[in-house]
Amino acid sequence: VGVKLEGGERCATYRLVGDEEAVLPFPDGTFDLVMSSVALHWVNDLPKLLLEAKRVLKPDGCLLFAMVGGSTLPELRSSLVLAEMERDGGVSSHVGPFVDFSDVGSLLTTAGFTLPTVDIDTLSLGFPHAFVVMEHLQRMGEGNASLNRRKRVGVETFLSAACIHQEMYRGESDPEEEEECIETSLQIIYAIGWTPHESQPQPSARGSGKAKLGEGMVTSTTKE
Repeated sequence: VGVKLEGGERCATYRLVGDEEAVLPFPDGTFDLVMSSVALHWVNDLPKLLLEAKRVLKPDGCLLFAMVGGSTLPELRSSLVLAEMERDGGVSSHVGPFVDFSDVGSLLTTAGFTLPTVDIDTLSLGFPHAFVVMEHLQRMGEGNASLNRRKRVGVETFLSAACIHQEMYRGESDPEEEEECIETSLQIIYAIGWTPHESQPQPSARGSGKAKLGEGMVTSTTKE
């Protein structure tokens, strides 16, 4: 769908609504840069999407993205698990699955990207109680979309989870406010990958080294 955007006179721009889990509607080698901002955690087949991103990038093209990491909402997860074990005698999925930080590099290299760079940032947020956390997630459209989620969870289970969260994960309250707060963690993974090109640094051939690693190591020191 063509949409007039500010600054559009400098280059051709348009918006397209498509299915990120299908074949991307672009020819091979179309773009110099592909970006994604905190959306990849909704993709079911992430390896396939990364392959498609590599396909539509030109040689020496860049994939740049930020995504929600696996250590997001650990406090809410554990509180719900303990509450369900206490009230219902079992556990179920309440928070969508996220990719672990340690897997992002291998996902990029498996898809054929070179020179991968991965970084991580963990944010600690304060909320009055767990119900406010869940309300924010719902209003953001970040609720649990797992197919195996329970159709109904009792109010007692949610109340128990909120109490457990309040007891186990107290945050630092604002001195000017009398209300206590709870701590909630959010992990963001940042990653860059490049499509192969002859201009990029290449590893030396195996066995071509001329110096031993131990020759450059300091084994002892003396005081002057």
